[in-house]
Amino acid sequence: MELRGTMQVNSSGHLVIGGCDTTELAAQFGTPLYVIDEVLVRQMAQRYQQSLKQHYPSSAVAYAGKASLTMAMCKIVESEGLSLDVVSGGELYTAVQAGFPMERVFFHGNNKSRSELELALTHGVGRIVVDNYYELEFLQQLADEWGQDVDILLRITPGVEAHTHTYIQTGQIDSKFGFGLADGAALTAVRRALAAPRLNLRGVHCHIGSQIFDITSFGLAVRMMMEFIKRVSQEVGWQLEELDLGGGLGIRYNNEDSPVGPEQLAKLLAEAVHQAAKELDVHLPALIVEPGRSIVGEAGTTLYTVGSSKDIPNIRRYVAVDGGMGDNPRVALYQAKYEAAVANRMQDQGRRKVSIAGKCCESGDMLLHDIELPELIPGDILAVFSTGAYNYSMASNYNRLPRPAMVLVADGAADIIVARESYQDLLRNDRIPERLMQGAVANSARKE
Repeated sequence: MELRGTMQVNSSGHLVIGGCDTTELAAQFGTPLYVIDEVLVRQMAQRYQQSLKQHYPSSAVAYAGKASLTMAMCKIVESEGLSLDVVSGGELYTAVQAGFPMERVFFHGNNKSRSELELALTHGVGRIVVDNYYELEFLQQLADEWGQDVDILLRITPGVEAHTHTYIQTGQIDSKFGFGLADGAALTAVRRALAAPRLNLRGVHCHIGSQIFDITSFGLAVRMMMEFIKRVSQEVGWQLEELDLGGGLGIRYNNEDSPVGPEQLAKLLAEAVHQAAKELDVHLPALIVEPGRSIVGEAGTTLYTVGSSKDIPNIRRYVAVDGGMGDNPRVALYQAKYEAAVANRMQDQGRRKVSIAGKCCESGDMLLHDIELPELIPGDILAVFSTGAYNYSMASNYNRLPRPAMVLVADGAADIIVARESYQDLLRNDRIPERLMQGAVANSARKE
């Protein structure tokens, strides 16, 4: 197992992240606990910024907030000079409350509501990425009502199938997202956008999928998008100024994964855009990428406390922890595979094959299948790695389990950036209708 970011093992054999002993973090903040390595987040943001600017100066990096968004993350993203990609009113509101510069916000989503779009207009987001004809017409109506011009991008479905899990492929023809190239919808959308007096069409966007290792798919997407830019110029007489290629770069979840770094991706994208521009005789657009998972994914570690165990002779040994699919649904959704270690006994050499089960009332609530670990005993702290993306952001209260706390660690300091939910938090929005209260009182009186 390879340590990530600032991870170290101290003289006590404990896992240390950001200068903080994880066993002390577990004791202080409880488990399950999301731990975010601030230095690694910043390093990945800087690698994207520097490599893209080196190969393509007219470019921008927008952090994809859906991977993991908190107000603290907004402040990190802002301080590193990145833009921000949001996909809902809740994510946009988080950015607003964090004081993020709205001109650096890209607002995505395939079914934005009136209230969400009005929130975007109120705060003047930099770009609204229009996904379909309905939204195009609806946004124009709102812009007229508000007397406000709106800068937009159109989301295009290029027909590129990235080699990844089918649930996180988004660029293929059969997708709920965007205007298709093959059926002519994209060109029709351009014409309609240009005819809308309050909408300023700045460019086009595509996203081919997530957790991608074969970056040749990005090269194919660039070619198709640049050919579309050429077609728009020829048939409509309009120069699209911006090309947003989304995100999707994969990370290392386990030793089977071989991720590509931002440097290789930036080089490929820049070369592909320059080559297509030269061959097609079109101008160079400003280039935008939207990484999320590859910035925050490996910076996250989740700590659990080991509890019960169960041996099924000649079949499997189950060991349960105090979290599970409520804080990490990716195993159930995508059959995701993780690496893990016993944080309080990192130097223990003994090994036994176990499967780590969660505490939800579901047979499918598993975190790890058949992993080799030291003999686990109740009270051990299990660290599961690469949980920074799509864990907290997809967490739920299934079985009425409170969602975990999140701490940001750096230089030996640990700060809570998401407080642990309490049982009171779970009931905050519950209401009992008066008629049920009266019925309960009446039934009680009859029994007496």
